[in-house]
Amino acid sequence: MGSKQKTVIVTGASQGIGAGVVRGFLDRGYNVVANSRNITKSGAFTESAQLALVDGNIGDSAVAAKVAETAISKFGSIDALVNNAGIFSTKAFTDYTAEDFEALSNTNIEGFLYVTQGAVKQMLAQRSSGSVVNITTSLAVNPVVGVTASVPMITKGGLEAVVRSLASEYAKEHIRFNAVAPGPVDTPLHKNNPKEFLKTLSPMGTISDVSDIVDAVVYLTEARQVTGEVLHVDGGAHSGKW
Repeated sequence: MGSKQKTVIVTGASQGIGAGVVRGFLDRGYNVVANSRNITKSGAFTESAQLALVDGNIGDSAVAAKVAETAISKFGSIDALVNNAGIFSTKAFTDYTAEDFEALSNTNIEGFLYVTQGAVKQMLAQRSSGSVVNITTSLAVNPVVGVTASVPMITKGGLEAVVRSLASEYAKEHIRFNAVAPGPVDTPLHKNNPKEFLKTLSPMGTISDVSDIVDAVVYLTEARQVTGEVLHVDGGAHSGKW
């Protein structure tokens, strides 16, 4: 990390992958701004000299602005962003409603857009490079029969596409954009899914731990020569049939 203590923003940070990412960066000496709708009430974290908590829906532009402002006012910089906040649902394509699509777009797309714009503006002002990592899913490139998530994949696929575009757009400024695409992860999202079924969703027959995703996020955040990449942490599921 060098001599300067860096600051990372993590969205969707109150549980699961997001909470793991927050702890991972705190352990590495980063300052962290952690956001979720009710992160203060969740009790997942307590504010400290190294950690700031911001409540609210990241799909609200005012909340996104507050997240960026908190990082700058408390820690003086934004060096990295992890766009983890997201929602997911499965149903037949023709059963998705306008309300479903609006909710998915608000959290998964607008939530990415507003906070990333604020982070990139600050990175440009700092003239000191930066990193943005999106959390997507291996389903975006390898759909699984029986997992009917076509409409959520509009959003997750978009997050992978924008990584490649932004990596090119900001390469000269050394602001890097990457994504981590997990398969099934042992988090509260899957608490009602049988583990034996989840194991069938990858050729390795395994379920990732949160720590597996955290390792990938930290790697991409600190890998100075890696940009425009989607790192699959899915036991090989993205490779196709098995």
